[in-house]
Amino acid sequence: MSPCFHIVLVAPEIPQNTGTIGRLCVCTDAHLHLIRPLGFSLDEAHLKRAGLDYWPFLHWDVYDDWEQFLAQNRPERMFFLSSKTTRSLYDTSLRLGDWLVFGNEGHGLPVDFYARYESQLITIPMPGEHARCHNLANAVSIALYEGLRQNLW
Repeated sequence: MSPCFHIVLVAPEIPQNTGTIGRLCVCTDAHLHLIRPLGFSLDEAHLKRAGLDYWPFLHWDVYDDWEQFLAQNRPERMFFLSSKTTRSLYDTSLRLGDWLVFGNEGHGLPVDFYARYESQLITIPMPGEHARCHNLANAVSIALYEGLRQNLW
């Protein structure tokens, strides 16, 4: 069975976020892709604890770098979520099988992605005036469920 969506985390730093996202992927039949460097060990207790007993059911892959990820997957439709753009997630038509790419908790997407993938950048609108961005696990949840809402419900 094909995954509903592909969730791509570029250099994630916090194991609890990645564990939570892994659990979310199991709950939604999404595939998780992790791009090194990782800010934690994949056998860390925090990572598995956040995913609880779901982790063995997770469909996931790890890549040494972005170029290896691209070569192995050749993704057709990628969207890059960032607080540094104005195109809204809610004005974007998502399709089953799309690739949703997220940067890490401390720095967001790699700097060169903003020019390289400018037309594919989207944001989750935030009416609050004091926050820089959403927590990574929350952002993945919002985007993934918006894609599911658009396609399944």
